[in-house]
Amino acid sequence: MMKRNVHRKRSLTMALIAARRRPLSAFAPPPSQTSDSRHPRSGRLLPSAYCLLLSVVLLPACGGRRQTLVIGSKNFTEQVILGEMLAQQLEATTGLHVERRFYLAGTYICHQALLAGRIDAYVEYTGTSLTAILKQPVESDPAAVLDKVKREYARRFGLDVMDPLGFNNTFAIVIRGETARRYGLHTLSQAVPYAPGWRPGFGYEFMERPDGYQGLVRTYHLTFGQPPRIMDLGLLYRSLLEKQIDLVAGNSTDGLIAARDLAVLEDDKHYFPPYQAVPIVRDETLKLHPAVREAIQELGGKISDAEMRRLNYAVDGEHRDVVEVVHEFLEKTVGSVQKTGGRSQE
Repeated sequence: MMKRNVHRKRSLTMALIAARRRPLSAFAPPPSQTSDSRHPRSGRLLPSAYCLLLSVVLLPACGGRRQTLVIGSKNFTEQVILGEMLAQQLEATTGLHVERRFYLAGTYICHQALLAGRIDAYVEYTGTSLTAILKQPVESDPAAVLDKVKREYARRFGLDVMDPLGFNNTFAIVIRGETARRYGLHTLSQAVPYAPGWRPGFGYEFMERPDGYQGLVRTYHLTFGQPPRIMDLGLLYRSLLEKQIDLVAGNSTDGLIAARDLAVLEDDKHYFPPYQAVPIVRDETLKLHPAVREAIQELGGKISDAEMRRLNYAVDGEHRDVVEVVHEFLEKTVGSVQKTGGRSQE
């Protein structure tokens, strides 16, 4: 079978997806039923809903999808963008059919779906893998964290952690831009003297996780004037702008930070571990479809922090369709360096 031009395949992908897609909001769970701890557009699943979702996701994988790849994602904008990026890249270069299984709640659901064979790949963050999945102590060296995650995922789970996509989506301690300008604040250490007059706001999981609140206040000797306000992550930035709270934990690639005159305080003591975005793929999938490895490797190092913020803002701030945003990005960055012609279906 003759190889087809990658750009023609991307165009076909766009046409097929456009014919059956719905707005992201049609698939998104309500804000009160989401569960990723580092992202302002997510919260927690109710126990009953969580168990139902887990049981559905982890039903034994059916046979007969050997020529179909299933790409998963967590339930916030950046993850849907990255899941769509994997899907379009694989469709354009492998000749395989790709199903999208997005909004799978948080890390645990995605990880279990991967282990159960319900999905073939999704994008995770190295610091989350280290602390939430491997239950290892927090580390600050990006190379050491990546090496440990790669090694342990292969040994324990039979999963292949691919090369980083290029950006680091770490926690971001955020204050109002006007506050940062008034006091000349750029780092967390500079903010310590002002903290007694502030009330922070955090999501529930940030208060509980090992790389969250307790370690942050110990590292910087922070003392706030009021106890942290625990709130749905989707309300954090709005509450900050409305001056109900004065400091929040967001994420560094959120495109709304600059758009809404918010300021990120630099983690000058390097408390937070690195959160490099890495595709995680079942080893069985890579053995069955070797072209998958090469296709995903072509995305390695292609997304800078600034580029990820731009992509997030295009969807969240400009309300553009995620499929179109990803298609444009791949045409501009990966398409220009790909070999002419996709690969035939294996």
